Amino acid sequence: MNRRKFLSRTVLLTGALTLNPFDLFGKKYDERLNFKGKKAKNIIFMISDGMSNGTLSMANLYSKNILGKETHWMNLYLENKVSRALMDTASASSIVTDSAAASSSFGSGFRVNNGSLNVGINGEHYLPIWQKFKKKGKKAGCVTTVTITHATPAGFCINSAKRSAEPDIAEMYGEFGFDFMMGGGDEFFNPEKRTDKKDVYAAYQKRGYQILKNRSDLKNIDKNKPVLGVFNTGALPYTIDRNNTPNLQHMPTLAEMAKAAIEHMKDNKEGFVLQIEAGKVDWAAHANDVSALLHDQLAFDEAIKVAMAFAEKDKNTLVIITTDHGNANPGTIYGADATKNFNSIAHYKCTNEYLLNNLHADFNIQQVKDWIAENNQISVYDDEAKRILNFYNGIEKDEEGLYNYKKLPYRAFSEIQKKHNSVGWISMDHSSDYVELAIYGPGSEFLQPFVKNTDLHYLMLKAAEVENNF
Repeated sequence: MNRRKFLSRTVLLTGALTLNPFDLFGKKYDERLNFKGKKAKNIIFMISDGMSNGTLSMANLYSKNILGKETHWMNLYLENKVSRALMDTASASSIVTDSAAASSSFGSGFRVNNGSLNVGINGEHYLPIWQKFKKKGKKAGCVTTVTITHATPAGFCINSAKRSAEPDIAEMYGEFGFDFMMGGGDEFFNPEKRTDKKDVYAAYQKRGYQILKNRSDLKNIDKNKPVLGVFNTGALPYTIDRNNTPNLQHMPTLAEMAKAAIEHMKDNKEGFVLQIEAGKVDWAAHANDVSALLHDQLAFDEAIKVAMAFAEKDKNTLVIITTDHGNANPGTIYGADATKNFNSIAHYKCTNEYLLNNLHADFNIQQVKDWIAENNQISVYDDEAKRILNFYNGIEKDEEGLYNYKKLPYRAFSEIQKKHNSVGWISMDHSSDYVELAIYGPGSEFLQPFVKNTDLHYLMLKAAEVENNF
């Protein structure tokens, strides 16, 4: 290198290092320093379940290219508002966790075997963190786009040897007196759908709970009563299907549930703790369903907006934004038309779940091609349409996907879509890759650049100045 140029660059760098560090790191850095030594009165823990780094990246690409704006999550990085780390998500039994063990790591501070909820490898019952905060007078709640009894909310709240014990978990929430619980799962509360015919809704009402069944009910919440909101049998619909189907719009969005929860609990003298989960991001990854994935990730991003708006105004709220594990590791693939192909996802009218559920064995090849063209705006070859049809005629059966109860040809269809949208997947299941973690507010100064999932349990206790002596 030319010596004069080298010296010139050295002088520029030296000059930069003499600047106020706030000028180097961004105007929000001084705000972050102001949280040092402050106690977190409230905690909002946000989980985009099954969000690989590729999901986060593609959602931001879609938002920029199609919607003309950065995502709220990415803006937190661009404006240097948050502390940021990578997180190891392993469980006690595997380098690849399931959601129960992952949530239990946050909930108990210990790694447990996959499938367990805060029950140790030798049967130990660890007190879940939302119960710890309840004992200190805080209100506690969870909102999710899957069943409220599912693994991720349950991992913050209860103990169970089996994550599948959702009928029991439905009863436990009321017994422990959690203050605000919302999601799907009517089949675990409704006596007409439970195998034991027990009316769990009635049990909640006897405990003073307000029961919500419709999006419009969010406008009339009684702040003096704990809330149970159950809006669907099974999970709530995917965002893109909900947005494009009028008869699904009686169910609330994740952002609407998050806002209602914060409004309900924010005036409690001792504060509140709230988990917000985008559970169907994980389900979409299991299905290799790109339109479901991106739109539910963007719906989670709207919930980030709600949480951050409250936290920035409140100044006493710790916001943790992360995932519990990766899933299927989707990503965009190099090619001359990669940008154009990826942007074509904006033309998709529905999820692959909706599209494939509405194909039938009596369709002919042209009808299959027409249905795909109508919903994805792409043209497929006859042999591709025939292969999809083979699944409905029993000729092909080997389809995976954890929540693929109808054995729909998710993998085969995503391979066809890949030629048109340049999005690939490594599998239809969880992965062990390290995941993104962003923290804002009092306690964020405790975050190290690389953490284990269990570390967040103790970070929350430390930030709220709660002794771990339960």
